[in-house]
This record gives sequence, C-alpha cells and structure tokens, in this order.
Amino acid sequence: MPQGDKSAYTDKQKRKAEHIEEGYEKRGVPKKTAEGRAWATVNKESGGGNKSGSGRGKKDTHVSSSRGGKAHKAGSAEARSAAARKGWDTRRKKAAG
Repeated sequence: MPQGDKSAYTDKQKRKAEHIEEGYEKRGVPKKTAEGRAWATVNKESGGGNKSGSGRGKKDTHVSSSRGGKAHKAGSAEARSAAARKGWDTRRKKAAG
C-alpha cells in the first residue's frame, strides 16, 4: 500500500478522520495539518487500516477522543469527596464571616 493510500481503512475510520479533520479546521488549523492529525488520531485509536468483518482486527481504544472537550474527574472517589467537603467548608465560612 503506497503512502497516503486509504483503501485499507473502513468506511467508519474514514468518517471518523473526516469528522476529526473538520474539528481541527474549525479551530483554525491549516487543512493539510488537520488531515495529518486526523489520520494520526484514527491510527492511534484503531491501529491503522482494518479490514471489515466480524471478529477481525482489534477494537478501537478511543484514547485520543476521550481527551478532548471533557472535564476529567480528578483523582479517586475519596479525593473528590475531600475536595467537596473543603469547598463546602469554605463556602460556609465565607457566608458566616
């Protein structure tokens, strides 16, 4: 497969790359750079071109797409509870004083 040939990619991978590319272009990234980043993301998530068919290839990891645009939960449940208690104490003290 020559460099740049996308024939080994599934339709779903091609749609995903197109969608990612559009997102980069909306943010002002040049077309060529956006395309390269989009395919790099697809390759990272799916391991490159996959042939279609049940049980073939590896499942997508979604590692890159899970990063963008979402607020991540910081730390464990205990850490989040501690942060919530600290915020509650601070608000209570400010209201009283």
